[in-house]
Amino acid sequence: MKFKSTITLALTVLIFFSCSTNPFTGKKTMAFMPNSQLFPTAFAQYNQFLNENNVITGTTQSEMITRVGQRIAVAAERWLNANGNQGYLNDYKWEYNLVNDPAINAWAMPGGKIVFYTGILPVAQNEAAVAAIMGHEVAHALANHGQQRMSAGMLQQGLALAGNVALQGKERDLFNQYYGTASQVGGMLPFSRGHETEADRIGLILTAIAGYNPDEAANLWRRMGAASGGQAPPEFLSTHPATTTRVNNLEALAPTAKAEAKKFGVSSFRPVTPY
Repeated sequence: MKFKSTITLALTVLIFFSCSTNPFTGKKTMAFMPNSQLFPTAFAQYNQFLNENNVITGTTQSEMITRVGQRIAVAAERWLNANGNQGYLNDYKWEYNLVNDPAINAWAMPGGKIVFYTGILPVAQNEAAVAAIMGHEVAHALANHGQQRMSAGMLQQGLALAGNVALQGKERDLFNQYYGTASQVGGMLPFSRGHETEADRIGLILTAIAGYNPDEAANLWRRMGAASGGQAPPEFLSTHPATTTRVNNLEALAPTAKAEAKKFGVSSFRPVTPY
């Protein structure tokens, strides 16, 4: 029992002293690996990915991806500066690339490295929808979600090790039998869905500040749902919220995003026209 208490205390102290504050929520978040170590590793991995894939440059679509990304990044800096977080982006190295791949996907790496696949552009249909996707990915980078997921994974592994050290016999067998599924369904998956919802909220605000109509985000996700053909696991077994949940959240958040944009002098938005 004393050993178990020691493990619990050690993990508590580790978490307490390895936290950073998310400027968009004011909440403490796990940060076992500091950005000073994480960002260079992410940048190297991003460059390797670009070298191994077909990056599209010099086209109308690739230029649009860069243009939208730059506008969203400027919106992020304006928001951060206005809310007392000057210098937050000093270590970020924004980069936006379009990669020839039929997958309906886009992603961000820590430090501001973003990729769009060509397969997502027919679903987006217009620049405002691209901005909604970009805002979401930029938000992942800004909120250090990659850092948090890595920290959560380390914590999950640490607890598994602690359980195997502290328990014996049948108790250890039962622990190993159920811990993996329980920690995934009850911990890691909700954690990931929370990040997606948080990125939707932050991204929608940045999209509006950048001058894009936040109403288009819900329309985008309706099209994303249709493109998937309804093939998705139950929400509690998924890393992402269900499409209907996401659409409802985005519709509810749109007025807040518009109100936030007004604080930055944005009272009208670019027309939503097909590209």
